[in-house]
Amino acid sequence: MSETNGTSRATPQGRGSDALRTASDLLTVRRAFGEPITEGSVTLVPVARVTGGSGAGWGTGTIGEADRGEGAGEGGGGGYGVHVRPLGAYVVDGARVTWQPALDLGRVILGGQVVGAVALVAFAWAWRVRRRTR
Repeated sequence: MSETNGTSRATPQGRGSDALRTASDLLTVRRAFGEPITEGSVTLVPVARVTGGSGAGWGTGTIGEADRGEGAGEGGGGGYGVHVRPLGAYVVDGARVTWQPALDLGRVILGGQVVGAVALVAFAWAWRVRRRTR
């Protein structure tokens, strides 16, 4: 990447290396295991699931018809995505270590909605079948 007036521009030499470097910095073990928190004799170590990916592209050459103004060269592109989801925390109390899972309330609510929808469809289907047999 080359710098021009404070803006970043993709070049064939860089080919998105800044994006890849930033993505690899985000996908480290420090993102999965947070900084320990100590209160008295108890230490909490937060744990998260970190997933992500990155990619980059480049292009050169001419494609298209010159009479329509198509064609020419250059290219670029790149990007990354990171998703972090808390899993829980290790609780260290002296020599005793226990695991406390995190409760994802959104996931619990979604699960309840799916079960409710399936139950409603099953009830409607059973009621319809029963009406036809009478």
